[in-house]
Amino acid sequence: MDNEIQLISDGDGLAVIGDPNAVERFLVSEGLASKDLGLQRLWPGIGAAAGIVQSGSEIAANSGRWVKLTEESAQLVKKYGLMKSSTSGLNLGVVQAKGGQIKGIVQFAKVPGALITNPAVLSGAAGIMSQVAMQQAMDEITDYLAAIDEKIDDLLRAQKDAVFAAMIGVDIEIEEALLIREHVGRVSETTWSKVQATSTTLKSTQGYALRQLDALAEKIERKSKLGDVAEAIAEIEPKVREWLAVLARCFQLQDAVALLELDRVLDASPDELDQHRLGLKAARHQRLKLISQSTERLLSRMDAAAEKANTKVFLQPGASRAVIQTSNQVVTGVIDFHGTLGIDLERQKLEAKRWIDAATELKDKALVAGAGGVDTARRLSAETVDRAKSATEKAIETGAEGFDATRRIGRETLDEAKSVTGKLSSSISERAMRRRGREKNGNEGDGQSPVE
Repeated sequence: MDNEIQLISDGDGLAVIGDPNAVERFLVSEGLASKDLGLQRLWPGIGAAAGIVQSGSEIAANSGRWVKLTEESAQLVKKYGLMKSSTSGLNLGVVQAKGGQIKGIVQFAKVPGALITNPAVLSGAAGIMSQVAMQQAMDEITDYLAAIDEKIDDLLRAQKDAVFAAMIGVDIEIEEALLIREHVGRVSETTWSKVQATSTTLKSTQGYALRQLDALAEKIERKSKLGDVAEAIAEIEPKVREWLAVLARCFQLQDAVALLELDRVLDASPDELDQHRLGLKAARHQRLKLISQSTERLLSRMDAAAEKANTKVFLQPGASRAVIQTSNQVVTGVIDFHGTLGIDLERQKLEAKRWIDAATELKDKALVAGAGGVDTARRLSAETVDRAKSATEKAIETGAEGFDATRRIGRETLDEAKSVTGKLSSSISERAMRRRGREKNGNEGDGQSPVE
């Protein structure tokens, strides 16, 4: 058993169980950070009840470390061929290691005395894994609240609603129960009686906060003018951050209650631990789903506002820039919140179009349109020139024909004029000759000179 490492995966984390030195070498070789699983807590709860003294001694001798299941650590499940148990739904396997080197993969069913072959121990280990995962999530929410600089106590006390007044008391009660558990190592019936009714208040607080987020999203949707949208988003941005902080703290306390609940079941009814663990996991998934639906509606409103702003960025640069910058702050806040709670959401941050980008884009469009106009003008001009040339040629042809006709007519007229002139000259000459003849005959008859 010294060289055999037992692996358990529940979808949220990976438990590495075995000889302390072997476990440490394995984790170092894989480059994984881990937390103490606290396997020793299994023995008081299930050891005597199950009558498994042998398993109890093995629990005491072995070390258990917990690794958060990330994209990298999840590859170990595939790498070492863990097999899914039909009864518990867990992925199980045994890795044989020697001298820090992985020598082979052994089916867990073929390893005599392995802890994961004992249903009671496996159920207990899975329950503790859930608790460690919840504690990890609670720590991350604490870091998240510190990063956004939200003091939840002050925020809750600023609310006048009765729901938040009750929330303050719940917060104090749960923190006290966690402190007692840390010192005692278990959750007694007395401790559990103080916190078991707190889930109702937490659910009411969660529902109230989600309705407030929906109201803020609807406020944006009702605005039509870009300037009004910019003012509305600027107004709701700090409120969104506050309600997300309330939701985060509420979710954190719900995980704390579930952690205490598993401890109580492990102590009082260990045979029900596995079913209870799966039930709590399903309930947690449902809470995440409700939160995701509400925050997604808010994100869709932010997207619509940003798209509208981008269409107006050239005409209303100030309002557009304000809308996109503030909506990006809201979107970033929601994405950080999702990441903290483990909500799977891949989303790229919206990038605002700067004034110069929009102006350049519009100028480019104008240039394209202008280039098209120039081409059209050139084409029309060429066609006009062609038509002008054609008309000129026709005019020239027509002019030439007219000139020829005129010249022809002129020649004909001249000839006719000459003919008329000749006829007229002949007529005048004839008349003159006749007159001279008459005058001559008259003078000879009276002997007088003619008088003109």
